[in-house]
Amino acid sequence: MNKPHRMGFLGPAGTHSEAAALWLRGELRESSGPDAPARKLVPYPDIDDVLTAVEHGEIDSGFVPVENSLEGAIRVTLDVLAHTDDLAVAREVIWPVHNELMARCTADAVRKVYSHAQPISQCRAYLTEHFPQAEIVKVASTARAAKIAAAAKPEDGIAAICTARAGELYGLTPLAHEIQDNMANCTRFFEVARRDTTSLNVEKNAHADKVLIICQLDGSRAGSLVDVLLEFSRRGINMTRIESRPARTQLGDYIFFFDLDTDAGAAVMDEALAAVRAKCSWLKNLGGFPVLTANG
Repeated sequence: MNKPHRMGFLGPAGTHSEAAALWLRGELRESSGPDAPARKLVPYPDIDDVLTAVEHGEIDSGFVPVENSLEGAIRVTLDVLAHTDDLAVAREVIWPVHNELMARCTADAVRKVYSHAQPISQCRAYLTEHFPQAEIVKVASTARAAKIAAAAKPEDGIAAICTARAGELYGLTPLAHEIQDNMANCTRFFEVARRDTTSLNVEKNAHADKVLIICQLDGSRAGSLVDVLLEFSRRGINMTRIESRPARTQLGDYIFFFDLDTDAGAAVMDEALAAVRAKCSWLKNLGGFPVLTANG
């Protein structure tokens, strides 16, 4: 019998990360057949705890958010990926975000709203319109917010922005559904594994839709970023995303993240990366990976 695959996620149970991880587990079970290793989901309190556990071999992979369509990059994920040589991306999941307002009290009694910083930002307009006097409290996760609301007395007036599953798990009553300011709100997740793993084939995935490149450029040289972008452009390689983060060396030094489509083919991509590598202080290829879009 195959040993279960242990996949870490941002817990506790009831987070958006868990919901997306459950969906991915179901998709992989369907596509891989009955002989594929079962996946056991392992909760961690923080994103960097998930990635550290993968690096140390405590779990087989980690499932972490990397970008929200409304709020932008998840900085801790990018920073860890930039400063490790041990991790690579196995796959991406695009997950539609559904934020619910849950509580033990009625809507007119709400005096405090708890949630993770991301959903609070994603629901800012709703909160301003419907609960302008409520105190907004940021906590480690949406599930943590649900647990706080569940532990409170109805007269405390505490509500949580969380998933429907979290509300069900902790016995909360829905006050409002789909309260995100934009109904197209979605989050990108990466499943990350150790670079030396063989079970996920993270380096040479036969169905790769994207490649993630991280590099550091010479910020003192005018046009250094343009030179890199031209190497992709002249070869017809489409860049779907560019992000920069401080290099943590000195003020003004930045690391760049490039998401690249693989449509141009492996030979063209290899040629482009060789040309780009020559223009960088250093470059990391975190692998080609498939992109899965959840139906929510």
